[in-house]
Amino acid sequence: QVHLVESGGGLVQAGGSLRLSCEASGRVFTIIAPGWYRQAPGKQREFVAHINAGGSTVYLDSLKGRFTMARDNAKNMWYLQMNNLEPEDTAVYYCSAVVGGGESYWGQGTQVTVSS
Repeated sequence: QVHLVESGGGLVQAGGSLRLSCEASGRVFTIIAPGWYRQAPGKQREFVAHINAGGSTVYLDSLKGRFTMARDNAKNMWYLQMNNLEPEDTAVYYCSAVVGGGESYWGQGTQVTVSS
C-alpha cells in the first residue's frame, strides 16, 4: 500500500504561480512512476505529468514550458511547479503513483483555482 497526500493548492490570479507537493508513505520503494493528474469541473481526469520508470519526465504537451515536475527521493516527495497559470488550469490536482505490480494509487486531491 502507498499513501499519498497533496498540498499547496489554492486561489491565484491568472499569471501567478503555485507549487504543489505530494508526500508518499507506506511501500514507497515500490513506486516506479510518480505523477500528477487533474480534473476540471465537468471534465474527465487528465494526465498532467509523470516521471517514468526510465527517469524521464513526460508532460501533457499543452503544459510544456509552464509546468515542471520534480522528485525528491530522499523525502519521498514530488512536486509540480506551475507558472503563468491560466483560468483553464482550474481543477482538482491529484498526485498518483504507479507501483511495480501495475497498481495505481491516488491522493485525495488539492483544489487549484485560477481567477481571471
